[in-house]
Amino acid sequence: MASLPVASQIEVLDLRHFSARQLRHLLEHEAELWRDRLRWDYRSSTELLLQYLESRILHGFVALDQGRVCGYTFCVYEGHKAVIGDAFAFGHRTMRDADATRVLLEHMLEMLRHSPAVDRVESQLLLFDAGEFAGMFSGPEFTVYPRLFLECDLRKLPNASRMSEDPENVLPPELEMTPWVAQDYQAAGELIHSSYVGHPDASINDQYRSLHGSLRFLHNIVRFPGCGIFEANFSWMLRDKLSGALVGMVLCSRVAPDVAHVTQLCIAQAYRGRGLGRALLSQSADALLRASFEAITLTVTEANHQAVKLYERFGFTLRHRFDAMALDTRYKRG
Repeated sequence: MASLPVASQIEVLDLRHFSARQLRHLLEHEAELWRDRLRWDYRSSTELLLQYLESRILHGFVALDQGRVCGYTFCVYEGHKAVIGDAFAFGHRTMRDADATRVLLEHMLEMLRHSPAVDRVESQLLLFDAGEFAGMFSGPEFTVYPRLFLECDLRKLPNASRMSEDPENVLPPELEMTPWVAQDYQAAGELIHSSYVGHPDASINDQYRSLHGSLRFLHNIVRFPGCGIFEANFSWMLRDKLSGALVGMVLCSRVAPDVAHVTQLCIAQAYRGRGLGRALLSQSADALLRASFEAITLTVTEANHQAVKLYERFGFTLRHRFDAMALDTRYKRG
């Protein structure tokens, strides 16, 4: 369907003209899709987003079908960067939901291209299949990164995948594994920053490129429910016994009563290739299984072949493939 006929069937208005009450039904349906497609209880994120919508502080658009709300999109500004937090449509009478979502994204990208203070745009659209919006995210201004949403059924793990039963997971004698504590916050941010130097994920999320950004990223996953409710009991740190230096970590959140999500797994560059990533995953998996969790999920960039191989060997399988997008507005048109 051509873009102009499609667009003519939708009225698109400023998001700030609408109350949380007017958008609640749409967000609640979206939360159902998160549960069905990704095993993710998105209700806490929905309630937080509704609070922001009610305060009229988010920039974005709403799609109307004959006066009825059928879609929305919003962005968040971080300095000179804009992050498209979501784009979702449902229930339009004459077009596919993805086509209505595309109209909203077109309006959002047009607004951001003409925002003089914005020089970078990022987005990860988890609910949509990779390539769904390929026509929009093409050309020199865009880079698209296919990503994988992987799931591991903890109940089906062979005994050898568990920390206590696998000699392969025994730590080198100079290292120790300890639970996350708040005092690890600064060191954890420093480890995230150093671990992603030259890493492809630093092109997807530029927070990894600076210590300040890495600390902000860590703050978001520990303090806010966007990536689930942070679980210190299932998050582990690897450190050098002698120096106390942090050399690896795995951070987990609860995304459903019986599902956890790995929000961060990183190993200091000097310690890679020694099976430490597997050891951290095994420690978390073992603790989660004892706490009656059934599954653990994570996302990984498809081009990160070494990490994908680690996860597949551990027992993760593909549940969903989606796109991350970065836009360099130095290629602004007009």
